[in-house]
Amino acid sequence: MVTPRIAIDASTHVIIKGARVHNLKNIDVNIPKNQLVVITGLSGSGKSSLAFDTLYAEGQRRYIESLSAYARQFLGKMNKPDVDIIQGIAPCIAIEQKVNTSNPRSTVGTSTEIYDYLKLLFARIGKTYSPISGKEVKKNSVTDVVNFILTFPDDTSLLILCPLLLDNGRTLEEECNIWLQKGFTRIVLDNKILRIEEWLSETKSNKRKNSTKNIFIVIDRVRTNQDEDTVARLSDSVQIAFLEGNGDCYLEAENRMEHFCNRFELDNISFENPSVNLFSFNNPYGACKTCEGHGNVIGIDEDLVVPDKKRSVFDDAIAPWRGINLGKWKKDFISASAKHKFPIHRPYAELDVQQKSLLWKGTKDIAGLDNFFDFLQKQTYQVQYRVILSRYRGKTACPDCRGSRLRKDANYVKINQLSITDMVLMPIENLLQWFTDVVLSEHDQQIAQRLLLEIINRLTYLSNVGLNYLTLNRLSNTLSGGESQRINLATSLGSSLVGSIYVLDEPSIGLHPRDTRRLIGILESLKEAGNTVIVVEHEEEIMRAADHIIDIGPLAGSHGGELVCAGTFNEIINNEESLTAQYLSNKRSIPTPKQRRPWSSYLEIQGARENNLKNINVKFPLHTLTVVSGVSGSGKTSLIKKILVPALQKQIGAISREETGKFDLLTGDISTIEKVEMVDQNPIGRSSRSNPVSYIKAWDDIRDLFAKLPASKALGLKPGYFSFNVEGGRCDICEGEGEVKISMQFMADIYLPCESCGGKRFKQQILDITYKEKNVANI
Repeated sequence: MVTPRIAIDASTHVIIKGARVHNLKNIDVNIPKNQLVVITGLSGSGKSSLAFDTLYAEGQRRYIESLSAYARQFLGKMNKPDVDIIQGIAPCIAIEQKVNTSNPRSTVGTSTEIYDYLKLLFARIGKTYSPISGKEVKKNSVTDVVNFILTFPDDTSLLILCPLLLDNGRTLEEECNIWLQKGFTRIVLDNKILRIEEWLSETKSNKRKNSTKNIFIVIDRVRTNQDEDTVARLSDSVQIAFLEGNGDCYLEAENRMEHFCNRFELDNISFENPSVNLFSFNNPYGACKTCEGHGNVIGIDEDLVVPDKKRSVFDDAIAPWRGINLGKWKKDFISASAKHKFPIHRPYAELDVQQKSLLWKGTKDIAGLDNFFDFLQKQTYQVQYRVILSRYRGKTACPDCRGSRLRKDANYVKINQLSITDMVLMPIENLLQWFTDVVLSEHDQQIAQRLLLEIINRLTYLSNVGLNYLTLNRLSNTLSGGESQRINLATSLGSSLVGSIYVLDEPSIGLHPRDTRRLIGILESLKEAGNTVIVVEHEEEIMRAADHIIDIGPLAGSHGGELVCAGTFNEIINNEESLTAQYLSNKRSIPTPKQRRPWSSYLEIQGARENNLKNINVKFPLHTLTVVSGVSGSGKTSLIKKILVPALQKQIGAISREETGKFDLLTGDISTIEKVEMVDQNPIGRSSRSNPVSYIKAWDDIRDLFAKLPASKALGLKPGYFSFNVEGGRCDICEGEGEVKISMQFMADIYLPCESCGGKRFKQQILDITYKEKNVANI
């Protein structure tokens, strides 16, 4: 056994003595600072207990101790890890195994904060363009109009005008009399200047009604020059024109009319002023009103309506038309289809775009699927129609925003002809290049300089960790485990902290060996910045790259918790007690199977093109163990989780509300499949009260056993009283959690043991009932 190096100086090492958290057996460990340290050992040997529950927990406790009085009031409640001494500890940052978020609004852009900077950038320097004329929408100020006037040669005669508007239901005569009272005496009509009184008397004698269209009030007649008095007069007149003209001001000079508007309008469209909230799909102001910022809506799912795309319309491809009662829709469609030359015997997968459009949208004389579902919608007062309709509903792309999540007019704002939607749909590689090469005006560059720096830095980090193929609009819950890990690491790298301890929990999970090299590069970057990097890990390549290895074991659970060996890779490789060393030195190995199972039946996906899949065909053998491999981000998760699983579930009639990825056809021995189960990286329990015993239903028998005890019967306690998930016997303060959450406002919430039950989850009355000297909390 290699004796661990003794660190006398706490400035160069983190010294841990007498660690007894969970199954750790009073161990002493010295961790060198500013190095890449790997803590390894069997699963359950105590690695996480040392790294997270001892080192990180104490680092967090001491960090809070240095903060405000508000934070310190909880310190008496925060449990100190069961350890004698920890010296030389620095502020700790934990990056734990983070499974994909289930938040349907989270994207790569929002999770890396790049989208926040993009919103601010567009709000500050974005230019709004009319979708009709393509011209830039500008809000004219008095200064803009005066500066335009001063471009004319001196002594140019011009008129400052505003439109004649009827206000509060006044007649034309009443409006003109009010203008006369204000001191304005002339109008312009058909390029002629007329006195208001003369024009009114003329219209009365002619007994004809005049509209106010193309009638302008003369606010001022002026000859241009550069004098201060003239400029002041022009400013006052233009301001009056804007005020009286409801935001419109006209200039007539040299036989041409110029229009200015201090409203944000163009082409008779009123536009919104760019603001941060306009570009936020998590804010009601900026979110698409139809999908509320989700990008998809609950609509009719094509994969549920046509589960087997090998069938034709005649061969019952349309699932809701198979019944006796609704079968008349199929008969009517087939009868009318000959007129439109629709191929009723052709498989649905082989129909072209026009034929599918006819089937769904129909025509004046033929009812399509949209008409059919409209009919069902009108009949929802009857239960059976509500049931039928719910059977074919699923997530579909929002018809209004087409998945961009933003209100339509947010895309009218552009920077160098690119909208924010264009940017988030670009691969990070292209977006980084665009921001690197972008040329802005001097004014815009000055405003955007700091924002551009932050955006480019974060895009560079994502590119460095090998995620340059992703888009910022990609949903976080569609990422693979390896991609999620690298995004978390890139975000940490962007924080630019120095002198900290980073504690990472198996960051190589989900990574291809090619990507492990990139991961090591990130870890070394964190180390070179002046940080201590501690990694709980099993991956051989990371162990070889480590400066120091700590092996906890020798076995798991009560047989682990000891320091087996510590040192460099070469120092521990020949250790006889370490199972890790025996596998690293090839003294032990996992044998390769000598033969493989033969297969004949299979499933086949044709034309898979979801996310980055490029129209591929794949066969999956049945009754065998099949591995889908490839580098992180190659499309493995897209193929299995997004296409195969939901498509297969819908085809065998299982309930699936997930939107199926883009593909053409699912074929093969589908009839032999009875059930599809997706086991992913997400926790099995939805609540913090869930545990393996309750999940596999074993707790039900334990509750029944306690309820049948004489003491329980005497008190009238039913099985529910021995559950921490329902009211009754559980602690009312923590509601069966065993701990209470304290919101820290300025940092991550902390969880403290419940003072009422002491973390036992149950009331004392329940804990007094025992079976073989054990109460329900002991068990």
